[in-house]
Amino acid sequence: MARLTHIMMAFVLAAGMAVLPGRASAADLENTIYLDLKDGRVVIELLPEIAPEHVERIKTLAREGFYDGIVFHRVIPGFMAQTGDPTGTGMGGSMLPDLRAEFTREESFQRGTLGMARSQSPNSANSQFFIVFDDASFLDGEYTLFGRVVEGMEHVDNIAAGEPPANPDKIVKMQVAADAQ
Repeated sequence: MARLTHIMMAFVLAAGMAVLPGRASAADLENTIYLDLKDGRVVIELLPEIAPEHVERIKTLAREGFYDGIVFHRVIPGFMAQTGDPTGTGMGGSMLPDLRAEFTREESFQRGTLGMARSQSPNSANSQFFIVFDDASFLDGEYTLFGRVVEGMEHVDNIAAGEPPANPDKIVKMQVAADAQ
């Protein structure tokens, strides 16, 4: 009987800890982004423990609707898809000041990770970000990694390629999950 009780308790605990795909737990909604693309929703887990200022910037701009309608202006197959420039040229940013680098080696740039784009200056990230298609560990310690795709990477894979793409895909809507309607 005691063994059965222990097995049942383990099952209940495991079931309680499971999170349904595409659904962040209530505690995580503030650090989850919904990135809606033409083919569907991409769910992104933000990593404030390694890049708190960059995570805050992404959430601030998402809450302002800054990213809605912005194109993916640089999409390199096997490497990454870049967006976040309101001019669509790769030269623009938000009206907010640039951010200081928050480089880490705790996380590595792998398929589905998100990093902040920047110029030659390490402290020039603003609003542009990229999603990595494959291993890009050569970026580790050189760019700020601030999140990872936890669902919907197949939609990222479908973003039109090019520098710039002939018919660039756009962010339909980007929002903090806690604010989602």
